[in-house]
Amino acid sequence: MDKNPLIRQAWLRVLLFLVFFFLLVIAASALVGVLVVIMQTQSGGKAGPASLDELLSGNYLWLNSLISLVASLLAVFVFRKFIDRKNLVSLGFQWNGYERDAGAGFFLAPVILGFGTLILFFSSHLHWVDISFDGKALFIELGIMIMVAIAEEIVFRGYILNNLMESFNKWLALAISALLFTLFHLGNPGIGFIPILNIFVAGVLLGINYVYTKNLWFAILFHLSWNFVQGPLLGYKVSGINLPTLLQTKLSGSELLTGGAFGFEGSVIALGLILITCMVLYLTFEKLLANKKVGTD
Repeated sequence: MDKNPLIRQAWLRVLLFLVFFFLLVIAASALVGVLVVIMQTQSGGKAGPASLDELLSGNYLWLNSLISLVASLLAVFVFRKFIDRKNLVSLGFQWNGYERDAGAGFFLAPVILGFGTLILFFSSHLHWVDISFDGKALFIELGIMIMVAIAEEIVFRGYILNNLMESFNKWLALAISALLFTLFHLGNPGIGFIPILNIFVAGVLLGINYVYTKNLWFAILFHLSWNFVQGPLLGYKVSGINLPTLLQTKLSGSELLTGGAFGFEGSVIALGLILITCMVLYLTFEKLLANKKVGTD
């Protein structure tokens, strides 16, 4: 049986969690930097501090993602078990009954990306110049995307949004969690006004399903599918990060449309499509709720 939380106010638990999580992220970043220097020294490379570009590329990105996942899981585990006094599954990891949500998340992301890509292609803003298949690189990138999706969703939707909904109206809680999600990405390469706006709206999109279901599988699989299809398959940068890609992409024209150095997530086309998807999800869940109320009357 779950016990009463150690700290009654859910908003205060979130605030303390953010401090703890922030300190863990700093410690994890320092650890990655040290490990990169050691790896560089052993390989005969320079032994100076690793740059942001180095940490977000190649083997270092894999290492960075792994340590970030461990830090996220540790922070959530400590607070869920000892502060919330609940189990991790209660964050929204139940699978039975949520298979449709999981599938919707996994397939919805490629649909949005597909529409946006077709718009860019037929408006001559995007060209694919080559295909480069590297099975090992794609496998590693899939692993990275899995780690990123789990780490970010368990923190921002699983812990933060879950707790904020105990203290605030669900829409205010969603907005705050999306804002925190945005702040977490402010250090990404190529960040700007449109990317910031898109990340916030994406945070809303990732949280809408959770607001109604308190289940994480939609968000995890949407996040995973979005990043993997966007970068390794279609050839865009992923939140400003360069990755080896299957399709070699050349973008031209206005960066407002193409996303420029940040990738598709920096495009106003992405903004429009994500906003439409948010509205569709909201209306769908509201209709389901209305039908359920009618059925119980």
